[in-house]
Amino acid sequence: MTKHSPFHLPRPRLTLAQATQLARDRFGVTGTVRELGSHQDRNFRIETDTATVVLKVSNPAIATVELEAQNAALAHLDSAGLDVPAVVVGIDGRAIQRVTVDGQNLDLRLLTYVDGHPLTDSVRLSNEQICSLGDVAGRIVRGLADFEHPGADRFLQWDLRRGGEVIDALLPAVDDDARRERLRRVTDAARQQLARVAAELRVQTIHGDLTDDNVVSREDVAETITGVIDFGDVAHGWIIAELAATCACVLYRSPQHPLAILDTIEAFAAQVPLTDAELTALWPLIVLRTAVLVVSGEQQVHLDGDNDYADANRAREWLAFDTAADQTAAQIEALIRLALTDEGAPVVAGNHPLFGPLEPAAIIDLSVTSAVFDAGSWLEPGIDERVAADAAAHLGHAVTRYGEYRLSQTRRDTADESITLALGVEVYLSAETPVMAPIDATVVVVDADTVRLEGGNYDLWLTGVDAAALDGQAIRAGTALGTISGAVGARSIGARHGTAIARVTVQTGRLRGIRPPFFVAPSSAVLWQRVCPDPSALLGLATMRPLADPAALLQRRDTVFARVQEHYYAAPPQIERGWKHHLIDTHGQSYVDMINNVTTVGHGHPRIAEAARSQWSLLNTNSRFHYEELVRFTERLAELAPDPLDTVFLVNSGTEAVDLALRLALTHTGHDTVLAVREAYHGWSMAADAISSSVADNPRALETRPDWVHLVEAPNAVRGKYRGLQSAPHYLSDLDGDLQTLAGDGRTVAAFIAEPVFGNAGGVLLPDGYLAGVYEKVRSRGGLCIADEVQVSYGRLGQYFWGTEQQNVVPDIITIAKAMGNGHPLGAVITRRDIAERFADDGPFFSSAGGSPLSCRIGLTVLDIMRDEGLQQNAEAVGRHLKRGLERLGERFDLVGAVYGTGLYLGVELVSDREDFTPATAVAAMICDELLLRGCIVQPTGDFKNVLKIKPPLCLSVASADHFLLALEDVLGVLTT
Repeated sequence: MTKHSPFHLPRPRLTLAQATQLARDRFGVTGTVRELGSHQDRNFRIETDTATVVLKVSNPAIATVELEAQNAALAHLDSAGLDVPAVVVGIDGRAIQRVTVDGQNLDLRLLTYVDGHPLTDSVRLSNEQICSLGDVAGRIVRGLADFEHPGADRFLQWDLRRGGEVIDALLPAVDDDARRERLRRVTDAARQQLARVAAELRVQTIHGDLTDDNVVSREDVAETITGVIDFGDVAHGWIIAELAATCACVLYRSPQHPLAILDTIEAFAAQVPLTDAELTALWPLIVLRTAVLVVSGEQQVHLDGDNDYADANRAREWLAFDTAADQTAAQIEALIRLALTDEGAPVVAGNHPLFGPLEPAAIIDLSVTSAVFDAGSWLEPGIDERVAADAAAHLGHAVTRYGEYRLSQTRRDTADESITLALGVEVYLSAETPVMAPIDATVVVVDADTVRLEGGNYDLWLTGVDAAALDGQAIRAGTALGTISGAVGARSIGARHGTAIARVTVQTGRLRGIRPPFFVAPSSAVLWQRVCPDPSALLGLATMRPLADPAALLQRRDTVFARVQEHYYAAPPQIERGWKHHLIDTHGQSYVDMINNVTTVGHGHPRIAEAARSQWSLLNTNSRFHYEELVRFTERLAELAPDPLDTVFLVNSGTEAVDLALRLALTHTGHDTVLAVREAYHGWSMAADAISSSVADNPRALETRPDWVHLVEAPNAVRGKYRGLQSAPHYLSDLDGDLQTLAGDGRTVAAFIAEPVFGNAGGVLLPDGYLAGVYEKVRSRGGLCIADEVQVSYGRLGQYFWGTEQQNVVPDIITIAKAMGNGHPLGAVITRRDIAERFADDGPFFSSAGGSPLSCRIGLTVLDIMRDEGLQQNAEAVGRHLKRGLERLGERFDLVGAVYGTGLYLGVELVSDREDFTPATAVAAMICDELLLRGCIVQPTGDFKNVLKIKPPLCLSVASADHFLLALEDVLGVLTT
């Protein structure tokens, strides 16, 4: 290659000041100017007092007639139902202005700005946006079908008719040897496939770059593309190349779901029906498009080192190519054809089931909710086979279910979708069982383990059947195929309980001659179940009923369950199983639970399950009866409490504990006012809500506090009135003023209540000495000090069992809940004997279920597990590791304003401006949605809903913490690109 190569197109050299002057001198336009991204040109957005326009400075290699073609195409598409730019003529009336800048002859154009949000603003493309891309690409092709202009006949680097030539020319720009070799190998195969049909592909003027960079959506219809903003690649080209460019965009925006391109293709084909040759050419062209993007990006960065736009695109372009290269070309082409031509149909039962009669009772459950997977057994290698073999040994045979999302296929600590959906049936039965052909077919012996029956409209794939003698023969339904062998090739699982058991897999497939996968991702379930319909009828069994739709279940919930009882996420996964610090949905997708401080010792703990089962089988009643578990549990809590707290009340929740604590204080002191901290949340009862002032939980909180509540300044050392851990004297000075005002009004202080760590703000540690100072001042006025430990106690802070230990104080009353029962409703108030006895003067206290034998047994088991498994120590070690990782992210990403907390009570405050500490509320919600898609559950908290609250089960592992950190790093990287 020489420096005159048509592929060497450095952008024009032009400063912002020069662009500003050119816009004024040539078009009479002035305003705020900023540069937009471009691969080989220069684009500047200018906001005037009356409108927004774009100054386009074309690469000197682009002929003026080509720019004229672009302008003409814009005018031609004016009636296509899309917003497209309009040409603004210069002061002299010409649409294209030729100027010379620093020795460069440049063409300038001014276009109107198409309003809307670029699709690149979306972190992830929705299904609707993916379809809309294909629809718009098709509409553009239709709109340009009769467009002709001499400037459209041009040499263009992006013209996929020259894709191989571009790759040959630019491949040396790829420095990495392995990548360069893979590019060559993959693109050579694509070019060979394309060469067979290239002469048959239709040619017309096309847009050439209908991608997320070049389309926008109005806010009122965010899921639908409403405008196309860049026509710099308008030229003659293959019609199918337009679609290939759009599909390549979908690949790099949805690399985890490459088959999403099928939605794009269907939408395009609804506008522009595709020929057989175009269907053959499409996938090779998608591969070539991704390769051209890669080599062009590498070349452009070599050539034009300050081109941040090209440099930022490189990672996603490589991602698109690698995703494409990982696919099987023949399978993708077959899927494309099927998507456009076949609606799918059920498999019809015949009179000759494969194995003779099978009992419905032999169908085993390997789903997410199956009892055989309790206590984490689903993680054991080969668990499905062992369960099936045991069932077969007792019943004579066992059958797995088609369309089942298998828990054994679930993968933890990964952002990738678990491949869980079974597209076939496995039959476990005794070796030497005869096998009958269930359909008329031609027998094809694929290998020693596999036979394919080519039927009328689908293939039937069998493994573990010896049919070598019939290879190549056409047979009728009912013909004996052979027997099930116990050999390794038949996937024998040996003898169970004295019976030799072998496994046979049964699967249908409409991709003729192409073996489908046995398991696929849930995101492509609809497609693959069309490709591989249920074969159960061929076994003489009823077809399986589809799994209930989580969205339909959510609609039922909203019909009968008060909607004020909110749920996480707009479209939540349906969670039906948990294990340790993981949650698993009905599709077998696993999520690291980073928010569940209710489940202290982890989900699905077998010791808690056994404790509940055992106690239920013995007794469950109320605490007015006399039984040992109550004594043992309350003794244990009193031992854990700091001196001199020695007396326990048992209730059902944190709200009840707080409510009771307030009554204790008001009764004991006879005073009339409770001091509560602003922005805190303490519960939902009348009393607990009265002292809660978080506007995130109640927008009218500050307007509706009753007279007996007095709010004091929130001691938020990061966002509060006074900043820093040394700010306690300032807050205490303000408290002195509050106390003087109350005294002047004749009001007396009954209690001060606060979390010892500012939980509602995301785990912010209180200023040093704050609680000691407050407690002293309150007690000097005859009040009691209540520590709301509902969220932060029970070893969650790692170094401290009680949150008040971090502040080196002992309260008069402690409220606890959440962690106590690991999800079972259990709460407590721990106080001094004199405070409890004074409360008795107002009559007895009783909670129907608080302190029941079941609750006490579970509470004791939780404490035993924490001790035996070292969970407080784990919270300290893993929490320290996790916080360091979060702080490192804060050093890299300006979105992270602060990292709070200790142990496994942490918070990440997200800000759009670090200097002003502006809450990034919308970004926080977006991050939570993106983390869910990467296998992590976290939610925002705080009055601005901009703090990620991180309070997982105390069994969180370092591996899962690292997965969360990597997922958060990935999301932050995407948002700041």
